[in-house]
Amino acid sequence: MRAVVIEGAGGPEVLSVQEVPAPVPGAGEVLIDVVAAGLNRADVQQRRGFYPPPAGASAVPGLEVSGHVADAGDSAFAVGDAVVALLAGGGYAEQVAVPAGQVVLAPAGVDLVEAAALPETGATVWSNLVLQAGLEAGDHVLIHGASGGIGLMAIQVGLALGAVPHVTAGSTAKLDVARSLGVGSLINYRDQDFVAEVRAATDGRGVDVILDVVGAGYLARNIEALATGGRLVVIGLQGGAKAELDLAALMGKRASVAGTTLRSRPVAEKTAIMRAVQENVWPLVASGAVRPFVDRTFPLAEVADAHTYFDSGEHTGKVLLTIG
Repeated sequence: MRAVVIEGAGGPEVLSVQEVPAPVPGAGEVLIDVVAAGLNRADVQQRRGFYPPPAGASAVPGLEVSGHVADAGDSAFAVGDAVVALLAGGGYAEQVAVPAGQVVLAPAGVDLVEAAALPETGATVWSNLVLQAGLEAGDHVLIHGASGGIGLMAIQVGLALGAVPHVTAGSTAKLDVARSLGVGSLINYRDQDFVAEVRAATDGRGVDVILDVVGAGYLARNIEALATGGRLVVIGLQGGAKAELDLAALMGKRASVAGTTLRSRPVAEKTAIMRAVQENVWPLVASGAVRPFVDRTFPLAEVADAHTYFDSGEHTGKVLLTIG
């Protein structure tokens, strides 16, 4: 089969499409004929040599796919079922073998190519905003990087739950996408102080939950922006991995900080997350309250161009590879 191979650490030029052995599904796995795969920052970090796949995972990048079941094994799926899957790797390929628990039927009413934009974003947002941070109706939530796939999913899920989103992005054009979803508190981090803005928008109280992709660069200011009892969830390290934490400020607010990853979680945890996504997010997709945002699609053969575009930061929403 054709798959993307990473030939050394570096830029998009290290990616090439080659013929490799097709995966053979093991016990408890489902084989999928891939239709499309989503690009994620973890793929970029793997390409750069900073984020190797977990032990036993495919060296082929790609953490989410849509497609059709080619071999259902002993699962409840049937050959030909339209599905999406959350992966530890292997998505940039014509076929991928996945633990059955990480595979769910594609949501109704969504084109199967666009459905590839949903597994990673849905699982990341639901597991962090809801299962980890306990976001609920009436909560104020600050979402950093609001124009990316995760940010746009977080806005939509937050609104659907009755929360009040506040968002940051780096340009008026990117903030306009969030505005189109009904978000009122829009912060351009290049020329506005998000701490001052969220305090003004909440009558000085601060936000209940923060979903952060920046990491060290925002740690101190995120603590400032939290309300009493607030919860900060760090899911990315775009602004560095190490920072000083003022424990007195954290304790004074009775706040908490959690750091999470998704890729390296055990299969049982991913299975539980994907079931929660199917039960809670898919109905929102079916109703139109949540939809995938796809910026551009590239054929598999143009994977280097897709990564070049992703690296530019110009995209709003997801970038996808079309394969099947």
